[in-house]
Amino acid sequence: MSYNLLKGKKGIIFGALDENSIAWKTAERVHEEGGEFVLTNAPIAMRMGSIKNLAEKTNSEIIPADATKVEDLENLVEKAQEILGGKLDFVLHSIGMSVNVRKGNHYTDMNYDFTTKGWDVSAVSFHKTMQTLYKKDAMNEWGSIVALTYIAAQKVFPDYNDMADNKAYLESIARSFGYFFGKEKKVRVNTISQSPTPTTAGQGVKGFGGFIAYADKMSPLGNASAQDCADYTVSLFSDLTKRVTLQNLYNDGGFSNMGVSQQVMEAFEQDQKE
Repeated sequence: MSYNLLKGKKGIIFGALDENSIAWKTAERVHEEGGEFVLTNAPIAMRMGSIKNLAEKTNSEIIPADATKVEDLENLVEKAQEILGGKLDFVLHSIGMSVNVRKGNHYTDMNYDFTTKGWDVSAVSFHKTMQTLYKKDAMNEWGSIVALTYIAAQKVFPDYNDMADNKAYLESIARSFGYFFGKEKKVRVNTISQSPTPTTAGQGVKGFGGFIAYADKMSPLGNASAQDCADYTVSLFSDLTKRVTLQNLYNDGGFSNMGVSQQVMEAFEQDQKE
């Protein structure tokens, strides 16, 4: 259902790889709500995904950019404004990658070159993106910048590995840069801490199916889907949340405030009996 919440608003969406990605679902919802945007991802990711199909569906243009390279981001921001005809109203950062996870390195035996690459892609790229937007004065007042995160930034999930550190760093960057963006340019910066979601990136984490099943049993409302996250992101891009900033917002069915659920207790008790 469309309410034209984003009619006349323009922005950039990072990270739409395929139909399973949250950025893809968000792009579709932004389009439904009347927003216009350019799509971007790293050149290698574009060869792996089907972003051209999304561009055609949403009447959007694609600008390849490596979010770890400032020169790529500068080109992206400049071209996006040219294509969209002015300053931006929203940006979605939906990027995350751990080479250690991909290579199967345990948290206690990490390759630190891989670690550096992981936090550059997953967290520092968010600072680089905002710094570029800030220096180029590319955001309209009351604009909104959102990044996606996960509760492993606050709680221990052993197999989430160094992505947990990356997400903690990402959330800190959102708060710290969000202060300056809010104070100087009246731009909001928030993170959404999403339920475990079966995206292409998420499924690369060891034991991910167990993550999903456990979280679903723990959450009073069940896991939030990629579509739920897209809806929530649209609300943060809209003028309905003009003074929501510096927040890490949980879209997780209540998981983040649970100690234990009856379902999990019953499953544990059954396991003890067996």
